[in-house]
Amino acid sequence: MFENLQEKLEIALKRFRGQNKITEDNVGEALKEIRNALLEADVSLSVVTKFLDRVKEKAIGTEVRGTLLPEQFIVKIVNDELVELMGSKMKDLTFSPKPPTIILVAGLQGSGKTTFCGKLAKNLRKRGRHPLLVAADVHRPAAILQLKQLAEQVKIPVYSEEGKDARSVSKNSLEYARKFGRDVVIVDTAGRTTIDEVMMTEVKDIAEMLQPTETFFVVDSMIGQDAVVTAKAFNEALSLTGIVLTKLDGDTRGGAALSVLDVVGKPIKFISTGEKLDSLEPFHPERIASRILGMGDILSLVEKAEAQIDEKEAKKLEEKIKKNKFTFDDFLDQLNMVKKMGPLKDVLGMLPGMDKAMKNVNIDDKAFSKVEAIIYSMTKAERDNPKVINGSRRMRIARGSGTSVQDVNNLLKQFEQMQKLMKNYLHGKKNKFFPKFPGLN
Repeated sequence: MFENLQEKLEIALKRFRGQNKITEDNVGEALKEIRNALLEADVSLSVVTKFLDRVKEKAIGTEVRGTLLPEQFIVKIVNDELVELMGSKMKDLTFSPKPPTIILVAGLQGSGKTTFCGKLAKNLRKRGRHPLLVAADVHRPAAILQLKQLAEQVKIPVYSEEGKDARSVSKNSLEYARKFGRDVVIVDTAGRTTIDEVMMTEVKDIAEMLQPTETFFVVDSMIGQDAVVTAKAFNEALSLTGIVLTKLDGDTRGGAALSVLDVVGKPIKFISTGEKLDSLEPFHPERIASRILGMGDILSLVEKAEAQIDEKEAKKLEEKIKKNKFTFDDFLDQLNMVKKMGPLKDVLGMLPGMDKAMKNVNIDDKAFSKVEAIIYSMTKAERDNPKVINGSRRMRIARGSGTSVQDVNNLLKQFEQMQKLMKNYLHGKKNKFFPKFPGLN
């Protein structure tokens, strides 16, 4: 996420290393590079100009006191201004005091709009809500089918009507929601290839009729500044309450995330970082700023982990580790938990400094499948006590998993190291050797 922008900003801020104080000259040189980095990331020129003016104003003439270095001081200023630029604080969903809450979702074709509806429905159900998905995109033949397939995965009902126009479907969905106790209605409107008048009139009519609590515009962050321009046009027609940025796991330049609030005047409420229905995050400006500056995002990582951890199971696991009874079956459970948190590179990238450390490292999520195949080729006795796995057993496991004896040997060695590390950690011992995690080559 934002790899190119992060790299360019790091180079610009390096100018302050070894400096004793902040001067107009060294600030000016750094700001030129920051300006180029932001423009290359496709941030709006007006946004860049205002951003740099604020950084310069705060930096020049301020005395750096105590043990704080000029480099640290500038990083703090840039971080604070990035947070301010993106909205200061996370803006949560607004719910109607009188259910159902209506969420209208608009966007261009290919932006990930329909997938976002499925992700949002799953997110809301985790929060104790009872969502209903409404198939109001009657123009794209596969749209209703796609929404139903997504809904089936998360066991959430879809309201649709064959042969009816989008306005009727949207209106009738409210009666259905009230009858069956659905407290949030998510309306998936027709995706557009361009901002055309006929389609815009349709979604405006639906908005006027439903009076939604939230109106979201879903944009593909990979198209950069064009995403912001399109969002501005939709806001003028629909009075948006929030923006959703998708495909932030791709080679995004970051311009949309940094420009949208200033240009459109509406906050980013969610970001989507993958295809899976769990890959939806509330937009936290302070956490995104931290990621852009290469400082990681520990809070998001903790939240992802907490969402997958069962407290009782965690306690059982702790007791097993203390008694040196951590088995390959337990390891499989932990592996599945990590997989649910998202792509391994994204998960590790939330640790401070890891984005830079992993720049040229091959992170292969497919290695998980190899590890699973090896473990599933073991007998129950072998999983419980790997020490019984001798040479002939290793050959049998390798054949059964379609891997090599060397692969089996490597996994057994890594597993032994992991057992020791986990036990030492629980007993408060420091260990400078960290086992190589399967999939990190």
